[in-house]
Amino acid sequence: MKLLFIHQNFPGQYRHLAARMAAAGHEVMCLGDKANIQRQELPSGMSLVGYPSPAGATPGIHHYVAGFEAAVRRGQSVLRATMELNRIGFSPDVICAHPGWGESLFLKDVFPKAKLLAYLEFYYNAQGSDVGFDPEFPGVLDDLFRIRIKNSVLLHGLQSMDWGIVPTRWQAEQTPADFRSRITTVHDGVDTRLVRPDPAAQLTVTPQGATEPLVLRSGDEVVTFVNRNLEPYRGFHTFMRALPELLRRRPNAQVVILGGDDVSYGVRPKDHPNYRAQYLAEVGGQLDLARVHFLGRVPYATFLSVLQVSAVHVYLTYPFVLSWSLMEAMAAGCLVVASDTAPVREVIRDGRNGLLVDFFAPDGLAATVAAALEDPRRMERLRRRARETVVDRYDLETVCLPQQMRLIEELAAGRLVARRVPAPGGAPRAAPKG
Repeated sequence: MKLLFIHQNFPGQYRHLAARMAAAGHEVMCLGDKANIQRQELPSGMSLVGYPSPAGATPGIHHYVAGFEAAVRRGQSVLRATMELNRIGFSPDVICAHPGWGESLFLKDVFPKAKLLAYLEFYYNAQGSDVGFDPEFPGVLDDLFRIRIKNSVLLHGLQSMDWGIVPTRWQAEQTPADFRSRITTVHDGVDTRLVRPDPAAQLTVTPQGATEPLVLRSGDEVVTFVNRNLEPYRGFHTFMRALPELLRRRPNAQVVILGGDDVSYGVRPKDHPNYRAQYLAEVGGQLDLARVHFLGRVPYATFLSVLQVSAVHVYLTYPFVLSWSLMEAMAAGCLVVASDTAPVREVIRDGRNGLLVDFFAPDGLAATVAAALEDPRRMERLRRRARETVVDRYDLETVCLPQQMRLIEELAAGRLVARRVPAPGGAPRAAPKG
């Protein structure tokens, strides 16, 4: 079987799947933005081609359509690259692509016989998910119109796909009901052999104002918080506002925060260079900053050490795409205190494999974390079940990769049949065989 994987930041979500399909003997061609893939290490058994980075939207264009124009330009860049693949005789049986940036717009025109499997990360809705969720950052009428146009690229991807794959049921439910009959829910997967508890783990930090480093170990009162970028979408404001009370209650606690100062989701702060500066200006005077360690972005090995020394890991999110870091924290055996929001409830059951708190209640968050630190032995059961949840439902090798590979094989063989469209809010079931 010939496979084509396309992702502007290759490998993206295809890191494990593309390599595994190549290892299984399939001919695998991969395509990504040349500016990004130059930094990627190519797994053996795969071919990797870069397409020229497209120009962005025209300066001054209406802000509703700027993203659409940029997506069309990216789609055209991919189009030229795939036409060249077609010219030299590479015709895939299955194409795996993320439609969010426009890369899949013209694929079926170049390869009409290929089956297109779309990775559906998030379909935006003006109500019921992230937009307007946080009263501190209220939605405006303009958001409704902007989001409608923003979804245009995704609608083209949904219309042209033969099948879709989505990581969680909640994300699938954000997709228009007309397309859910051709969607299968399979998570990207967590390598639980790599991400696991380590009682011997250590993390070295240098407290603010100190000359000597501090070594944190498993068993210490370490509270951890991880974002790609520190921002309200992932509850950074709630976490920061909880810290004064938490540190007051737990005088021996150390807080480790990972994340950059850019913005991945939502708007930028108006009066500060970044959200870290904004919320330090708000609550920093109430904090012992020698016990709050901002490490920024760190290598993956350091990230794992952070999780492995964690006594309590805090994960907060708007109703939005569920972070990989939550699953990794659970796989590492963390005691997770998380926001009681819809995406999280799909994975965490309060009091069974973690603890859920009100996203908007810093005092409640502080009290819950402090109580967990007070009685760590009582939390062992939740930590154990957190890891069991990921091993049983989201393990890369035994659960997710086999399902992903089987989905590709069944799509190529024509054995996938669209289901009856579920009722609104209904969870899609696994694709039937036949």
